Amino acid sequence: MTSTHIGFPLETVAVFIILSVGALVIDLVMHRDDKPISLRSAALWSVFWIAIAFVFAGFLFIHHGSEVASLFITGYALEKVLSVDNLFVIMAIFSWFAVPDRYRHRVLYWGIIGAIVFRGIFVAIGTSLLMLGSWVEMAFAIIVGWTAVMMLKSGNGDDEIEDYSQHLAYRLVKRFFPIWPKLSGHAFVLNQKEIDAELAKPENADITVGRDKTGRDKTGLAGKAVLYATPLLLCLAVVELSDVMFAFDSVPAVIAVSREPLIVYSAMMFAILGLRTLYFVLEALKKYLVHLEKAVIVLLFFIAIKLGLNASESMFHHGYSISATTSLFVVIGVLAVGIIASLLFPEKEEAN
Repeated sequence: MTSTHIGFPLETVAVFIILSVGALVIDLVMHRDDKPISLRSAALWSVFWIAIAFVFAGFLFIHHGSEVASLFITGYALEKVLSVDNLFVIMAIFSWFAVPDRYRHRVLYWGIIGAIVFRGIFVAIGTSLLMLGSWVEMAFAIIVGWTAVMMLKSGNGDDEIEDYSQHLAYRLVKRFFPIWPKLSGHAFVLNQKEIDAELAKPENADITVGRDKTGRDKTGLAGKAVLYATPLLLCLAVVELSDVMFAFDSVPAVIAVSREPLIVYSAMMFAILGLRTLYFVLEALKKYLVHLEKAVIVLLFFIAIKLGLNASESMFHHGYSISATTSLFVVIGVLAVGIIASLLFPEKEEAN
C-alpha cells in the first residue's frame, strides 16, 4: 500500500467540494422532471461524470504529483467497477417494487445522497482502524475475500427474486410509519389530508388504511400530523441499506489502494456521483454484459490478496507488495476482459 501523505490541503478540499457539489446540482436541475432517462442521455451524462473525475485527477497531478493522481484514478476505477454488482441488486429492488422508469432516477438521487454520507462515515472509521495495526488490514482482506466467495457461490444458483417485504429496511419503515400501499406520484410520504384525498378516489375504495370498514379512524391518530410511507419510501430504504452493506466491501477495497482519507473519499465520491446515470446504461445493456459480474469477483479476490500482502508485509517483512500502478492496470484490464468476454461469448437464450 502506498503511504503518500497529502493530508487535507485547503485548496484541494475546496476544488473537490466545488466540483462535486456543482456537478450534483447541475445533475439535479437537469433531471428534476419525472421522465425516463434514455440510454443516449444516460451515456452522455456518464461521460460528463467521468470527465469531472478526470478534471479533479488533473488538479491532483498538477498540485500533488503523478503518484497521487494515479492513486485517485485507481480508487475511482475500482469503486466504479465494484459498484456494478450493487447496481444489479438495485435493478432487482426496482423490479420487485414495480417502480416506474420515470421515478427511478429520483430514488437513485436520494440513494446516492445517503451513500455519500455513509461512505464518509465508513472511510473515516476504516482509515482510523488501520492505525490500530496490520491485523485490521488482514481483517479487511478476509471480509473482501469472503464477499468474493459468496458472490461466486451465488452465481451458480438460480436467479431467484428476493422477497423484499422481509428486508430489515422494509420492516423498519413499517415500524415507524403507517403504509399507503400505492404510488402517489413521486411522493415518498403522504400526510393525512393527502391520504383522505386518495381514499376518496373510486379506485381506492377497497383500501382501508387508517380506517375500519365503517370509515372510522382505527389508529387513534385522527387529527394528528401523521405521515404515511409510500412504496417509493420503502424502496428507497431498501436501496439505502443495501448500499450500506455494499460499503462494507467497497470501502476496504479502496482503502487497499491508499490510506489517505481524502484520496479514498474523493475517489469513491466521484464514482458514486456518476452511478445514477450509469444505472440506466447498465439496465439497457445488462443482457449484453453477462460476464461483468465475474470480473467484479476477480477484482475482489485481487483486492483481498493485495490487502493480505500489505498486512503480512508489516508483520513478516517478506518484501512482496502490489504497487498503485499495477493495481490500476489490473482494474482496467479485468474490466476490459469482462466486457470483451461478454461480447465474444454472449449468454445463450434458453429455448421455450
